[in-house]
Amino acid sequence: MNALDRLVGHLTKLPGIGKKTAGRLAYYILDADPTYAQQLAEELQQLHERIHRCSVCGSFTETDPCAICSDPSRDTQLLCVVERAQDVRVIEEGREFRGRYHVLGGLIAPLEGIGPEKLAIGQLLNRIRRNGISEVILALNPTVEGDTTALYLHKILKDTGVTVSRLASGLPVGGDLEYADRLTLSRSFRGRIPM
Repeated sequence: MNALDRLVGHLTKLPGIGKKTAGRLAYYILDADPTYAQQLAEELQQLHERIHRCSVCGSFTETDPCAICSDPSRDTQLLCVVERAQDVRVIEEGREFRGRYHVLGGLIAPLEGIGPEKLAIGQLLNRIRRNGISEVILALNPTVEGDTTALYLHKILKDTGVTVSRLASGLPVGGDLEYADRLTLSRSFRGRIPM
């Protein structure tokens, strides 16, 4: 196995990257200026040294606490609970939410051996008790695991006095009813709002 094959092999281990895409990426790196490959290698090498989890929310950051947790203009009573650190970035790009975040580090998935004890639920409860949180917004994917986790969190947060809400799910803007699946349509009807 040569260096190109090894690179393609490493790239295929990335999520969403198949063998063809990995090959295209590898050839792009080969065709590019060698300084690009050098800079990419240096960034990858230093990634774990420079970026770590925020001690408050669990998101990835170069500073601790992260910029969101240390921003005094954010609403400290609103807490958005997400599955992964990259979910924070997605929500931030929407520029709609102005509260703070809490990264669970996964979802409850009993078939995969992931129970509540493997997630940052204890830290979530501590933050709610310490910081006077008034609302927890569950921004979890509408999957079996996401629904299970949301139900579990709702149950344990019931006695804390905080309002627990969940992001609405249903038809996307510009979507076509013809292509919507049964579950999406069902959630759209249940989550309807008055006009």
